[in-house]
Amino acid sequence: MQLPQKFVERMKQMLGEEEYRAYEACLEKRARSALRVNTGKLSVEDWKKISPFTMRQVPWISNGFYYDDTDAPSKHPYYYAGLYYLQEPSAMTPANLLPIAPGDRVLDICAAPGGKSTELAAKLQGTGLLVANDISATRAKALLKNLEVFGATNILVVSEEPSKLAERFPGYFDKILVDAPCSGEGMFRKQPVIMKNWEQYGTEYYNNLQKSILPQAVSMLRPGGMLLYSTCTFSALEDEETISYLLNRCPEMELVSAIPEGASDRYAEYGFMTGRPDWMEEPLPEVGKCVRLFPHRLEGEGHFVALFRKKEDASDTGHTESFRGYCKRSEIPEELRDLLSQIKFLNGRVDENRIVIRDERVYAMPKDMPATNGMRVLRSGWYLGDAKKGRFEPSQAFAMGLASSEYPAVYNMSAEDPRTVRYLKCETLEVTEDMPEGNVLICVDSYPLGFARIKKDSFKNRYLSGWRML
Repeated sequence: MQLPQKFVERMKQMLGEEEYRAYEACLEKRARSALRVNTGKLSVEDWKKISPFTMRQVPWISNGFYYDDTDAPSKHPYYYAGLYYLQEPSAMTPANLLPIAPGDRVLDICAAPGGKSTELAAKLQGTGLLVANDISATRAKALLKNLEVFGATNILVVSEEPSKLAERFPGYFDKILVDAPCSGEGMFRKQPVIMKNWEQYGTEYYNNLQKSILPQAVSMLRPGGMLLYSTCTFSALEDEETISYLLNRCPEMELVSAIPEGASDRYAEYGFMTGRPDWMEEPLPEVGKCVRLFPHRLEGEGHFVALFRKKEDASDTGHTESFRGYCKRSEIPEELRDLLSQIKFLNGRVDENRIVIRDERVYAMPKDMPATNGMRVLRSGWYLGDAKKGRFEPSQAFAMGLASSEYPAVYNMSAEDPRTVRYLKCETLEVTEDMPEGNVLICVDSYPLGFARIKKDSFKNRYLSGWRML
């Protein structure tokens, strides 16, 4: 691998000659592949019982597992059931270290393609609200798909400038994740093409972006709330120096240890390095509370994580308009009302008083849903399906947010059944068993995949064609 010369010189200065050689040598090894279990759908223990892959746990991620290069998890039906997300091991760290509590209002401000958002959603366990944003509308579409495959229902997916969000959500969020745009030095091994981008833009370009995003994120955080900043770069300018900038710019913020209390020695054994004041122009001892991940110290790529808290005595000027557009009961299709009465919803996830119908599309809104007028919204709430001429057609997102035990009509197939793959390819199946007419939830080993509509002897595959297995 031919590294940019300026990068080599700086890394030697940062690491020293001996450790730099270890870093350079590790780049000749293959990047490790890993998956992260969706604990919103099943426990790690249950995953271990059904996993078809050769796995070994990522030491610092309780629901992260390395898998063998001979495995193909992206082609397995469990992937389409949203049981796991394929993610580089070090990239699992930021969402893992942001402490999420049930009922939190959470913002992922640079969220696409969704690796971190899906973990935040899983940690919320269907409570509170997750606002997932990406300025690129194209990337935000991939973000939405990944969240819906994961079964996230308490979501607001938008594509906005951070400044627009800051105007709308002053002091609104309990937790914010800023996985900032960066020069990507930590990903050179996994994606060598990033080196061309590094040579074109350098680190200053991204540092300016980070400095523009962070104060806006701070303004959206409530007093006592927490903000996690992360990059996948080694540059002190984008890491420690950016931390120093934020502390000077926003005195209401304070650094706290990114590592859980009492776990410092354990994380050091994993290979984590603390932030380095000696790599700064004006050393700031507090950056020792941050953590760095290097690929020659652990089985993963490069990452940097810093955790902030907004002081309790910070001024609270937040006011966000609440969502007002709920349906009257008479507007809800009778077929949907009947269906909801049969479904054993856990934790009251669907409240008829918070159902909205827009252009025939039916949504169930979280109780904390804010007003969204004037915003570029890709999804608000849980998309249940379409109301067409008094008939209700359930959506793919509805299926993915359900548990098989919640739906009244279920058809279950095993992962080894060839019909499972045929269903995921949107092909017609033969169903020889007696099944009730109407919409049936199709499952793989009791985990939902989508719907089919059965009428007499016919089977209409309703798996979303845009998601089909190729």
